[in-house]
Amino acid sequence: MNNFPKISIITPCFNSEKYLEETILSVLEQNYPNLEYIIIDGGSADNTLNIIKKYEKKLTYWISEKDDGMYEAIDKGFNKSTGEILAWINSDDLYHKKSLFVIAEIFSNFQNVRWLVGAGTSFDEYGRAIHINPSRKFTECDFLLGDYKYIQQESCFFRRALYEKAGSYIDKTLKYAGDFELWLRFFEYEQLYVVNALIGGFRMRSANQLSLEGMPKYLQEVKSILNSKKVIERKKAIFKQFEIFYRLKIFRKIFIKKRKKYKADFRFNRKTQSFEML
Repeated sequence: MNNFPKISIITPCFNSEKYLEETILSVLEQNYPNLEYIIIDGGSADNTLNIIKKYEKKLTYWISEKDDGMYEAIDKGFNKSTGEILAWINSDDLYHKKSLFVIAEIFSNFQNVRWLVGAGTSFDEYGRAIHINPSRKFTECDFLLGDYKYIQQESCFFRRALYEKAGSYIDKTLKYAGDFELWLRFFEYEQLYVVNALIGGFRMRSANQLSLEGMPKYLQEVKSILNSKKVIERKKAIFKQFEIFYRLKIFRKIFIKKRKKYKADFRFNRKTQSFEML
């Protein structure tokens, strides 16, 4: 590549001294030539600030002030960013080596790609890759029908244009499932592309956000989002579209293509003339 698109990466943190330096190095040691790296700290009282200051000359921007949680910090970081391609990596997670070059090459060569996810990786507490899941395709219908496990946020990158089209914000009222809510908004405008490459990974640890204690809270927020009025109306609109295509026999072929595209598990009930989940 002759021109490297600017990639903006945000790291939110709070009292993150144990793993933060590894996360920072996983970003900086990419040696990507057009990187904008921003760290937003929530007012840490441990050694976090000393770690940030150690690398501040290589950071585009950083700040430490009290905030209302991770998603407010990420939202704040994106508002400070200027890159064409956006992502965030939490303060204990890691990128694989040279993964930013993979991202840059794909986004540069395929202008239709606006949202991308790599293979899912799990790291242990020592930073060792212990599990890799092959990439799988997700559609909006999958999410609306409850098949959403999981688009790995650590491996997700998206164009600023899509982020702006979806509202240019992270939902700060959420504590665990802000990424899930963002993906739902993305699906309204764009499909998710997948690549079987190692991009980023989630660190498994006892005190992790999505540990045994945190996962039920995450799933509770997801359920609340899926039961929201806006999402239910969106689901009805999509199913209504399928019904119209099905009733007009001339468009049966179009319906079949759409069903394949959405990869949804549902069928058409001739008695009620509506779709139902299997």
